[in-house]
Amino acid sequence: MSGAVAHLGHVELYTDRFDESLDFFTRVYGLKLSARSADSAYLRAWDDYELHSLKLTRHHSTGVGHIGYRAASAQALADQVAVIEASDYLCHGWVEGDLGHGRAFRFEDPFGHVFELYWDSVKYRATGEDRPALKNMASRYTGQGAAPRRIDHLNLLAADVAEFRRFMQLCLGSRVTEMIQLDNGRTGGCWFTVNNKTYDLACTEDHSGGVARLHHITYATDSREDILRAADLFLENGVHIETGPHKHAIQGTFFLYVWEPAGNRVELANAGARLILAPDWEPVVWTEAERKRGQAWGLKTIETFHTHGTPPAAKE
Repeated sequence: MSGAVAHLGHVELYTDRFDESLDFFTRVYGLKLSARSADSAYLRAWDDYELHSLKLTRHHSTGVGHIGYRAASAQALADQVAVIEASDYLCHGWVEGDLGHGRAFRFEDPFGHVFELYWDSVKYRATGEDRPALKNMASRYTGQGAAPRRIDHLNLLAADVAEFRRFMQLCLGSRVTEMIQLDNGRTGGCWFTVNNKTYDLACTEDHSGGVARLHHITYATDSREDILRAADLFLENGVHIETGPHKHAIQGTFFLYVWEPAGNRVELANAGARLILAPDWEPVVWTEAERKRGQAWGLKTIETFHTHGTPPAAKE
């Protein structure tokens, strides 16, 4: 872990049903609207410290627009950009920034996902009715919808997870905490972190032939009970519940997966107090046979979890 990159900052999510998706993410999922532009809504969970952690953008399709990581300092940003520019990965160069942050350096993995690194950030300042009772919280907890606390991670799809691992380790200084080793020698999945969280990004193998595909984006809750409550809320609001609530074997998170109105997969997860504190942590390696047993308590992984991603692909 290089220490140059601090944390996952935000994800831009594309939707071709903008109004319905925005209603889902605010009224049902429970994110707060920080700002609007012509084609995007800037959303955050109630304890996200930046202006936004999700940029929801009107688009002709679904999937992920870009993934933003915040650097540890201005100098760390410059140092890490030098590393990326010296690599063999595609660099888009500097952009002037967005409503939530200053200038950012954009680059691309071999599978079409666009990343950006930034330092200057717009901190959310709660005012009026959004001001919390306790000054150490980013904003008031209202209990609107599922009301997750913060952004947690996202899962991308790639045709070659081992090559994606090389990209994450070089360009973002990530380390692998857990992984799947398939019988054919290929890597089935990797879970990455740039800090002491168990993971902030996962990548799993994609057999669809698609490009720049998203598996899911996840926000964290304080407890498992929050997820059980959310399941009832999703049911009452006609949201497609794909699988869960249940517990993952990998990473041990309690989970619930749904599809928002445009078809992007969205997760709520509770990891408990699990952190990676050991500086010499060795990745936990799961075999194909172990993964075929299903999730932690025996729930079999449903077929759509292996096939559905956004944007849709021909083989899906």
